[in-house]
Amino acid sequence: RAARGSRPAMAWRAAPRAAARLLLPPRRGIASCIDPSTGLTEEQKEFQKVALDFAAKEMAPHMAEWDEKEIFPVETMRKAAQLGFGGIYVKPDVGGSGLSRLDTSVIFEALSTGCTSTTAYMSIHNMCVWMIDTFGNEEQRHRFCPSLCSMEKFASYCLTEPGSGSDAASLLTSAQRKGDTYVLNGSKAFISGGGDTDVYVVMCRTGGPGPKGISCLVLEKGTPGLSFGKKEKKVGWNSQPTRAVIFEDCVVPVGNRLGTEGQGFSIAMKGLNGGRINIASCSLGAAHASVLLAQEHLTVRKQFGEPLANNQYLQFRLAEMATRLVAARLMVRSAARALQEEREDAAVLCSMAKLFATDECFAICNQALQMHGGYGYLKDYAVQQFVRDVRVHQILEGTNEVMRMMVARNLLRG
Repeated sequence: RAARGSRPAMAWRAAPRAAARLLLPPRRGIASCIDPSTGLTEEQKEFQKVALDFAAKEMAPHMAEWDEKEIFPVETMRKAAQLGFGGIYVKPDVGGSGLSRLDTSVIFEALSTGCTSTTAYMSIHNMCVWMIDTFGNEEQRHRFCPSLCSMEKFASYCLTEPGSGSDAASLLTSAQRKGDTYVLNGSKAFISGGGDTDVYVVMCRTGGPGPKGISCLVLEKGTPGLSFGKKEKKVGWNSQPTRAVIFEDCVVPVGNRLGTEGQGFSIAMKGLNGGRINIASCSLGAAHASVLLAQEHLTVRKQFGEPLANNQYLQFRLAEMATRLVAARLMVRSAARALQEEREDAAVLCSMAKLFATDECFAICNQALQMHGGYGYLKDYAVQQFVRDVRVHQILEGTNEVMRMMVARNLLRG
C-alpha cells in the first residue's frame, strides 16, 4: 500500500482552498457538461454561488469532524440563516426569503456539496417552517417563523412512529381535546434533530382511524411530558442527532394546532412533496461532488505506468456518472417547477424525481468510491462520507418503494 505521505491530492482533509477548487462549478474541461448553473437565471446563479462558497468555506472543511464527533453544527447553520437559508421558501413578512421551489433546489444542491448530512437537516427544518407559514394563522406565523428563519430556534418534523413508517396514516399518537387544550400521548421514531431542536411539528390522531382522523400540532421544547430517547447510532447523517420523541400527557394549547382538525395528514403530505424535492437536491449535491472527486482521482492516480484517466473502461463509467447526474438534476428541477406552479401532476412528479435522483445519485457516489480503490474506503477521503450520507435518502421522506407505488397508482387509476 502507498505510504501515507504519497496519497493522491484529493484526500480533502480540511483545506478550504482545495474544497473550493473541487466544489465550485467548473468552467471548462470534462466537468463543464455537469455545470449545475446551466439553464439558471443570473439571479439564481448569484445565490447558487453564495451557497457554493458557503459550502466550500464553512462546511466542507468541517464535514469529516462533524461526522466523526457527531457534532450538530448550530453556529454554522445560523451563519447560513444569515444568508437567507433558514426559511428559503417562507414568506418575507415573517423573515423568510420568499424564493421558489426551483431556487430552493438549487441552494440545497449547492450546500450539500459541502456537507450532505447538515444540508439534509436544514432541508427538514425549512419544510417545518414552510408548514407553519402556509397552514398557520397570522398569530402562529408571527410567533414561530421569525426565530426559525433566523435559526435562533430549530425545528423537527414528527410523523414516523415505531409501528408506522410507510403506512403513515396508521399512526397511533393521540391528542384528546380537553377544553382549550389537547392532551398528547404516544411516541415518534427516527426524528432528525430530536432532543436538540426547539420546535416539533407533530402529526397526531384527534379523530377516528385513517388519514381523516389526523391533526397537526406544534410543540415547544420544555413542554411538560415531552422527552426523548437515546441518540441513535447511524451509518451516516451523523452531523444531525436522531432520537425518539416521546409524549406523556403533554398539554398543548388548541392555539398550537395548524389548520383544522383532520387536516393534519394533508398538511404532512403537502410538506413531504417539497421535502422529496429537497432531499433529492441534497443527493444531487453529493453526487456532483463525488463526480469531481472521481475526476480528480483518475487524473492523479497512476497504475500500470499511466494515469487511470487513460483507462477507457473508467472513462466510460465516468461518462455514465455524469449523464445520470445531469438527467437526475433535470428531473428534480422539472418537478420543482411543477410544485411551484401547483400543477395537478406535481405530487407524482415529486415522487418520480425523488425515486430517480436518490437511486441514481447513490449509485454515482458508490461508483466514485469504487474508482478510488482502497483509498475510497478510508475516512480521510470525503467520497466515503458522501456514500454513507446519501444512502438514507432512498428511505426517508417516503421510501423509494412507496414512490414506485405512487407513480404506478397515478398511471393506472381511472
